[in-house]
Amino acid sequence: MSDENRSTSVPLEDVQARRPMAHVSLSRVGVTGVEKVVRIRSNGDEQLFYAELECFVDLGPRQKGAHMSRFEETVNEVIDEVVLGEAFKAETLAAHIAERVRERQDAARAEASIKARYPEHKPEPVSGARTQAIYTMLGTAVASKAGTRRLIGVQAQGMTACPCAQELVMARATERLGEDGFTDAEIERVFELVPVATHNQRGLGTLYVGCPEACAEAIEATTLLAIVEESKSSEIYELMKRPDELAVVEKAHRRPRFVEDCVREMIRMAVDEFRGFGDDAFVFARQENLETIHQHNVVAEHYGLIGELDRELRADERAASHVTMRDWLHRP
Repeated sequence: MSDENRSTSVPLEDVQARRPMAHVSLSRVGVTGVEKVVRIRSNGDEQLFYAELECFVDLGPRQKGAHMSRFEETVNEVIDEVVLGEAFKAETLAAHIAERVRERQDAARAEASIKARYPEHKPEPVSGARTQAIYTMLGTAVASKAGTRRLIGVQAQGMTACPCAQELVMARATERLGEDGFTDAEIERVFELVPVATHNQRGLGTLYVGCPEACAEAIEATTLLAIVEESKSSEIYELMKRPDELAVVEKAHRRPRFVEDCVREMIRMAVDEFRGFGDDAFVFARQENLETIHQHNVVAEHYGLIGELDRELRADERAASHVTMRDWLHRP
């Protein structure tokens, strides 16, 4: 018998099942950067999307490692079902993957996340010409013995105009107009008619909403997208005619907003929109602005249960604490 044949007859030990040298559990073990083409249902339509996936399990203190090949096998099985069979929403697909991974890995808890880029067509503000914009759909699910929790989210870009710089420009303009003989009433009228210059940022807004499975299907990505875009000084468009460009610039400069303002607006609108899902529904909002007059970027975020956030909005006081996304996903 050849050496090759002898080597294939030796039984292979399940190394991952050995006991580790340090008997410590691990919170998350898994794979990232898994790239697939999936069919996702959004707003009643089914489309093929390019998606990036992540899958994790928690690992007990008596198991050396997770079975990494099973992540890929499980993802492929579920993706095949979705591409060839019924299409699901992103967070529902994430839930199916998490549940299957938990079963295959024999884990107490499993997590799956999906990030899919997708196109939307929207009319330009003045000309009405249709232009394509690329958005990101987000879905996360954690499966445990107690059930499966799901988050649906979106990411979208927009424009902000800095309120601080605008007030500085306005103050300097007021001085110059006064020195040139304009009265206070005339200066006030000028500023009512003419938007004041300031520096701008292109910002990325992210909004997640999580709720019990009974209401998760009622949340559409377009609703979240509308909240994210409305939170900024103005929406942005890939292609614009001159009247559209004018409308966007004027709108942004008449609605100056800090990165913090964008997050607060997302939270306010999300609480108003989804209050009916109950106090235990979850909201996460984040805004990152790409600065134009600085070399750094700025970030703001807020999160918590809708009940917590609603009380904070009504009482105008900071809540003692807020439930994080990780806390909410891992709640029994």
